[in-house]
Amino acid sequence: MSVSSADHTSDEGAPAPTPIRAEVPLLEPPGWAVSQRALFELLDHAWRRFARDFTGPDGRLNYNDRLTTRDGVDDFYEVFFNWPQLYLLGGADDLLPASEKHWEGVTRQLTELDMLRDEYERGYDWFHQGESLLLLYFLCMAAPDRWSERALRFAELYVDSSKGNYDPEHRVITRPHNGSDPDRSGLFDGDVYPWLLKEAETYGFPLDWIPEAEGGPFPLSEDPRLGAQMRERMGVGDTAVNLAAAGLVLNAWILSGEERYRDWIVEYVGAWRERTRANEGLIPDNAGPTGEVGSLLEGRWYGGHYGWSWPHGWHSVGHAACVAALAAATATGDDDYLSMVASSLDTLIGHGKVMPHTEADSSLPSKWAVELGPDVTTPTLHLPFRHNDSGWFDYNPVTPPVPVALWHHTASDADRSRLEQLREADGIDWRTVRPFRAKEESGHEKAWFAFLAGDDPDYPERILATAQAQIRHRLRRIDRYRDLDVPEADIHVWQLCNPVATEALVQLTWGGPQVLYQGGLQQARLRYHDAEARRAGLPPDVAALVSSIDPEATTVELVNLAPEADRTVIVQAGAFAEHTITAVRYTTCADDGWIGDMYDYGHCEPVVTEAEQSCDSAFLRVHLPASTRIRLTLRLSLRTNTPSYRTPFTSEEGV
Repeated sequence: MSVSSADHTSDEGAPAPTPIRAEVPLLEPPGWAVSQRALFELLDHAWRRFARDFTGPDGRLNYNDRLTTRDGVDDFYEVFFNWPQLYLLGGADDLLPASEKHWEGVTRQLTELDMLRDEYERGYDWFHQGESLLLLYFLCMAAPDRWSERALRFAELYVDSSKGNYDPEHRVITRPHNGSDPDRSGLFDGDVYPWLLKEAETYGFPLDWIPEAEGGPFPLSEDPRLGAQMRERMGVGDTAVNLAAAGLVLNAWILSGEERYRDWIVEYVGAWRERTRANEGLIPDNAGPTGEVGSLLEGRWYGGHYGWSWPHGWHSVGHAACVAALAAATATGDDDYLSMVASSLDTLIGHGKVMPHTEADSSLPSKWAVELGPDVTTPTLHLPFRHNDSGWFDYNPVTPPVPVALWHHTASDADRSRLEQLREADGIDWRTVRPFRAKEESGHEKAWFAFLAGDDPDYPERILATAQAQIRHRLRRIDRYRDLDVPEADIHVWQLCNPVATEALVQLTWGGPQVLYQGGLQQARLRYHDAEARRAGLPPDVAALVSSIDPEATTVELVNLAPEADRTVIVQAGAFAEHTITAVRYTTCADDGWIGDMYDYGHCEPVVTEAEQSCDSAFLRVHLPASTRIRLTLRLSLRTNTPSYRTPFTSEEGV
């Protein structure tokens, strides 16, 4: 599909589909529905508690220290990244203005700390910038009219080459640390990169192939490899993690429909796709100022800033590449952009090893100790995350966000087959649900995939219980840390205490994975709008469960738990109304409605049948009388509409 600004709301004006009415009575509410609404209630308490104990009247975080390096902006914004996401799911009405207040307050705070210029990061790597921007992206989705000016202004820092961040001739972002301050060059402000001993012991050194200079060993504060060599070889030119900037530009394109944003994505991501093809299908992590891979690293395709060798490898390179590839595929309809991610991932799988994690050389053992639990000694498939002159190393268990994101977008047999093969090779049952919550608020994709495959019908209740447990755990953390005078070394405490947990709701209600944390935009098969309140999200008392995301049979059950109040839901196809519902099959009741009669005490069951109707819209209105339920099986045509932040109320579709 090729799209243009002219068809930015391509299905507006189409006749509204016939509304559907739920008729199946709710005799015994399903456990997942009760648990889901209980989770919404707990989350409403939790975010208010955090705001009360950790933020000031203008929304800023309680922090009186100063920041001494270029690091830190992301840690202030990340705290709230999923708050407007919760609003979009169906959180409280006042959660959106609260989220906006926190963005404004934190932005003023960071400006006072000299970390921002014109409300944007002065200059830092995109591994962290992508994390910082998730809050903005969700605010744009929830209130595009109020946030589009900022979002477009930020995107212009890259699309407008006069800003100094992008060289259109060589199709490179000009430096690894980039942003609103064109005078911020290199990777650090002092003489050497501020690399701590603990970090060096965990991740090693950048440019580890360069021998230590004569006169060593040097303390970290004087090591020339962390000074001039790093400045000259890694502080200029492009790096693969910059690909996450495509998410910022995609957001601008969705907001505006202006072709120049799409053209930039095609040009920039296209350059990296070409470099990947020239590197035998493995995305390189660096390109010099002229766009030549390895020109500053003596020909190496690895070794760039936040690249394959240091510090995180696939975790940074793969996620940034996936953000960009999805952006390009979304903007153009050409899924071949995803090939640079898929071929790189398949290369890692080809080097995989089955081993217990206790025998792996992982640089993040503490992460996996929590996620694997007792299975740290179970042999399971590990993939190498990093590469240097010695070859592949830093083996870690398969992380599912990237392969799941690919499959969710394409719905292709090839991407599903890759997941099934990874599951088959895994020594750990994918139905396992561990009670952990990483800062990315993801990590349970394997169990979700098993549920969608029909292998684990109890997953919804178990993941909802896990979410409740993590929220309650973080509320206890708030008790512990609320009076802490947060120093610079502990600015991550806010993330550790953020009690908003949305992963379970995203999976179960939207039929999507949690957003790619390094700057992705949300993926979803379905979203919802409250017809009476005329806002995004599930109405009060309504629960939703997506049990299939096959385009031919995307299945969702809607339940109205209210004993007396009717509710009306507008179902939206896609995170950005980019899909079209072509037909819907739904449960209904036979004419007489019941088995049994008034004398058949205690034995009344509805006679459930199915009906079907055609549809040709991104929106479908469903009326839910009090204490009713309905199962919808939707046939979807994927990506037939240009993505936008329009709603059924702005276009008056389905209303």
